[in-house]
Amino acid sequence: MSPALPEQPAVLALGRPRLLAGLDRAARLDRSAHLSAHGSLPQHTEAQLTALAEAVALRGRGGAGFPFARKLQAVGRAAQRRGARPAVVVNGCEGDPTSRKDAVLLARAPHLVLDGALLTAAALGAGSVVVGVTRAAAEASVREALAERGLAGGRRALSVRARVVRLPERLVSGESSALLRAADGGLPLPPGRHDRASREGLGGAPTLLSNAETFAQLALAARLGAEGYAATGAPGQPGTLLLTVSGAVPEPQIVEVPGGVPLAYVLKVCGAGPGPQGVLTGGCHGAWLDAATAARARVSHGGLADCGGVLGVGAVLALPADTCPLGETVRAAHWLAAESAGQCGPCRSGLPALAGALADVAAGAGQGALERVREAAGAVRGRGACGHPDGAARFVLSALSAFTDDLAAHVLHGGCGRPTAGVLPLPSAAGPDAPADGGGPPGPRRAERLAVDWTLCEGHGLCAGLLPQLVRIGPDGYPSLADAGVPDHLRGRAQRAVRRCPALALRLDKEGRH
Repeated sequence: MSPALPEQPAVLALGRPRLLAGLDRAARLDRSAHLSAHGSLPQHTEAQLTALAEAVALRGRGGAGFPFARKLQAVGRAAQRRGARPAVVVNGCEGDPTSRKDAVLLARAPHLVLDGALLTAAALGAGSVVVGVTRAAAEASVREALAERGLAGGRRALSVRARVVRLPERLVSGESSALLRAADGGLPLPPGRHDRASREGLGGAPTLLSNAETFAQLALAARLGAEGYAATGAPGQPGTLLLTVSGAVPEPQIVEVPGGVPLAYVLKVCGAGPGPQGVLTGGCHGAWLDAATAARARVSHGGLADCGGVLGVGAVLALPADTCPLGETVRAAHWLAAESAGQCGPCRSGLPALAGALADVAAGAGQGALERVREAAGAVRGRGACGHPDGAARFVLSALSAFTDDLAAHVLHGGCGRPTAGVLPLPSAAGPDAPADGGGPPGPRRAERLAVDWTLCEGHGLCAGLLPQLVRIGPDGYPSLADAGVPDHLRGRAQRAVRRCPALALRLDKEGRH
């Protein structure tokens, strides 16, 4: 069973807290406590806000790291050209299981995020603000914060209407086009086309969409000014960043760090031992670093990129020495394949093939299996309806580069001799399945896993055709099952595969049954 991260990990600030200010005294900052901790928010014109975002080098904190000032300019130009009122969307969905920073911000400091979103809306003349979430605590906190501002129930204040949209807790829910589609009443899936939100987003209007932490950082910069904001951090990464630190540490924590701080120092302060065999940076769409590289890396977009790492969603996971890194990567690769929206070939077929080939390498299938991993990764990159295939391929290929000794042991000797402990906090298969526009999700059911009765299986292969995300045909002609539970969105496919098995060999077991 994966050690799932707590919904609200403990918080820690290295240096004077900014985003986390006041959270040492209160579980949640209401409007009054928020103003006491941060002070009033000055207003900015579009030109002033753009100049401020450029001066502090503000980039998105949700994965892609796109410059915020360029988004502002693009939305402003599109709105002026079309004569349309733009929209502002806060992406707080945070579907990566290694990250909880946005969940903590929205649940405990929601007004800081709303400050940034409403400041942007006022500067652009936007008519609506939408906050996308996947977790119940975040939804409740943001709704309460909107009520404290007189914006509850979609009521209009200061010419802006604000609302909250609840999406299922899935990796794909955090994809920007999936969030926009859900906010417009559609399915929370990428639509398969690549229109920029700045041109045509929410309701067809030019839309500025960014991550929850990004808006909180903007609110801080507006209060501190460019010089005050840059009083901490590094020249290329002024200010602070939020990290979710987990893995080989006593407890997972949300840590606010100055930009450019050494990664090794962050891990030391969080209680990591001296010998992690590697560090995952940026989450399940991020990249592994070997121990030596992690020891010299610095926490910034540029500092991590120079070492082959990724800041991404701000996740940092130290891998202990007693688990098989290739096995850990196989588990995550199977989970990434199962998280596919199933709308395009590179996801529906390519990611299961990638995970299966990597599983073959871990099982000792040799050099040929390793070549299949590289071929499968190359086949999915740049060909998906969203960035999911690219992120999954980067994650898998980084493991091959970071853990060369372990890889050699598996390829040349059939294994490394260590078990796979399940350190990556992959979610249970029975997560909440929330509706796309508010309302509580049904209660979670017990997780299920596919199982095969090998005394009955005849290797027909029908199950692999019906459920490629979780089943593939192995070299012996018999099904090989992913080391992952059945997610809610694949349960119907799994039931169909069970019903259609000609030999009645496939079944769904409750998790924990042997």
